[in-house]
Amino acid sequence: MPRVLDIGRVVVKVLGREAGRKAVVVDIIDENYVVITGPRSLTGIKRRRVNVNHIEPTDKKVDVKRG
Repeated sequence: MPRVLDIGRVVVKVLGREAGRKAVVVDIIDENYVVITGPRSLTGIKRRRVNVNHIEPTDKKVDVKRG
């Protein structure tokens, strides 16, 4: 699995109440935090800032714009 976190990368939350759910990286804040989004109606994850240690990137990537 890639450890690279870039815009559009599909990730899986590994910690917290949303553990095991998938999301997409939509923005990179710094080396420790990224912004992810669900969609909430499908995965239950709303747009939020998350620590990169709490997510695991997958090999899938979707085409989204930053922000």
